[in-house]
Formats: sequence, structure tokens, C-alpha cells
Amino acid sequence: MSAPKEKKVVDLTGLNVACKDCSLHQLCLPTGISKDDMDRIDEIIRRRRPIARGETLFRAGDSFHSIYAVRSGSIKTYTPNRDGLEQVTGFHLPGEMVGLDAISDGAHPCTAKALETASLCEIPFDELEILSHGIPSLQRQLLKIMSREILHDHNLLM
Repeated sequence: MSAPKEKKVVDLTGLNVACKDCSLHQLCLPTGISKDDMDRIDEIIRRRRPIARGETLFRAGDSFHSIYAVRSGSIKTYTPNRDGLEQVTGFHLPGEMVGLDAISDGAHPCTAKALETASLCEIPFDELEILSHGIPSLQRQLLKIMSREILHDHNLLM
């Protein structure tokens, strides 16, 4: 009889994957960005603990402070209607941003909830805005992401 195999346990709680090492960085960040600029971006991003299925990221009416990049899992955004039912406004998959719709009013117009365990990067918007003034390609990428969101919403309406 063979000896039982030892299971290796890897503690992921202290693991921080920098943007430059993330497999999704080309979806979130501009390509061709310099190493120094990438390091500056990494300094402002907060890697959050994973959120569990059903857990809320933010609720409609919450103050806006950050946008979120989905690293793994999926997020549903919705607004409750008068009957208490959910009007789904979007599904966000890895590489997509959540919370952009709150920039104009300073408050989230919808609720965001994890459909499954999800890993996110939190990007404080005030810091991102300041940083984007010094990195034109980052500012351009943010505009592209916002434009893509507007186009997506337009296509849904049509």
C-alpha cells in the first residue's frame, strides 16, 4: 500500500498580481504603456479580497469613489423597479469595468452584485483622473472604455 500523498496548500491571501503581470491588463490599460507609467498605475490600484456569490459591491445611491475592473467571475448590475423586481442593466465579465455610470452624478445609479465568486481591482477615480493627466495614453483608453459602454447601451436600446 502506498503512502498517502500530501496535499499542497497555497496561501493566496498575500498574493498581489501587479497590472503588468495580469493576463487582462491589455483590456483595462493601454498597450505600449511604459514600465514607469505602469508602476505609477499599479500604485493606485487596490486589489480587493474576492467577493462571494450574491455579495454586493455597491448599491444604487451609494457615493461614487472608485471604478472596478473585473479580474475573474462576473458581476450583474441592476436597478429595482416599482414592483421590487430587478431591472438588469448589465453583466460584467473579466476585463470589463464596473461603476463608470456613476462618474457624472457622483452616485451609483444601480446596484452591483457578484453572480459568482469574483475578483476585482478597485481604482480610486480621483487618483486615476490625476494620473491620466500625466499619461495621455491612459486618458485615451478611459475615453475608449466609456465610448464602448455608451455604444453597448445604445445597441441594447435598439
